Amino acid sequence: MWLYILKRVAQAIPLLLGVVIVNFVLIQLAPGDPVTLLVGDFPAPEEYVRQVRADFGLDRPVQERLVLYLGQLARGNLGYSFANRLSVAELIGNRIGATLQLMLTALVAAIVIGVSLGVIAARGRGKLPDVFAQVGALVGYSVPDFWLGQVLIILFAVTLAWLPSQGMRSARSVATGFSAFLETLPYLILPASALSVRFIALFSRITRSAMLDVLHADFVLGARAKGLSEWRVLIAHVLRNAALPIVTVIGYNVGLLIAGSALIETVFSWPGIGRLLFDSITKRDYPVMTGILLMVSLTVVVANLLTDLAYAALDPRVRYTR
Repeated sequence: MWLYILKRVAQAIPLLLGVVIVNFVLIQLAPGDPVTLLVGDFPAPEEYVRQVRADFGLDRPVQERLVLYLGQLARGNLGYSFANRLSVAELIGNRIGATLQLMLTALVAAIVIGVSLGVIAARGRGKLPDVFAQVGALVGYSVPDFWLGQVLIILFAVTLAWLPSQGMRSARSVATGFSAFLETLPYLILPASALSVRFIALFSRITRSAMLDVLHADFVLGARAKGLSEWRVLIAHVLRNAALPIVTVIGYNVGLLIAGSALIETVFSWPGIGRLLFDSITKRDYPVMTGILLMVSLTVVVANLLTDLAYAALDPRVRYTR
């Protein structure tokens, strides 16, 4: 198992390096000039514009900037924000907690609700619960999450006034620690719901399909013949043996969850990484954009690596065939 882990980590390093280079080059070649936004709309002297461009290293060729960036990255330095005049690591560190809170809530909700709906649908295949689950999954997967977020705001925040629509806490709040977390919960419901619906639909479909593949296997018939209850057979025998594709889909969709959180954080003014990325794009803040995309890429690579390791742990044959 340790040899398999080392092999997968060694494969992930060049992949991550390639992603870093592609991200950096694409951002540097994107249309727009950050110096124009830094200087402002008023007509600044040409000498001042050249000085600002030189201060941020924007007067150098892209390949030279890439070499300098990789050198900084090797020393653990993500760069310096043009617009915020702070280090990128500090900016991301201030926002990462909010994004993790939103992402983990949506992910846990998607796993619990999606897998449960898949089990119920597989058990009642062709019956009313199965039909409802399949139609709901089709609708949930088709609806854009940013549009759903706006509908939830109009319905539950504006019309019914049950939940707050924007932000993470009240602007007058002075709570810290666990009290601050409790204050966040009402603000978390709508954005986490909007973010999780697509993944609930996906996980329920995968769970249903995977369970139907093993529902009539010989070992399941044997478990029923022993007199075990139907739910015990479903959970302990069917779901356990159908777990491989479910774990794979969950792991590979963590990256999409991060991408979705960028839109949801913008819709709900959630002060996380996604909102910071949106602001950085509008200001053409290259170092912050590069740093966030690097963090997202790293998260996706690590999530895929953990998924492969979980796959190998569940099915030992994987360690010897790859």
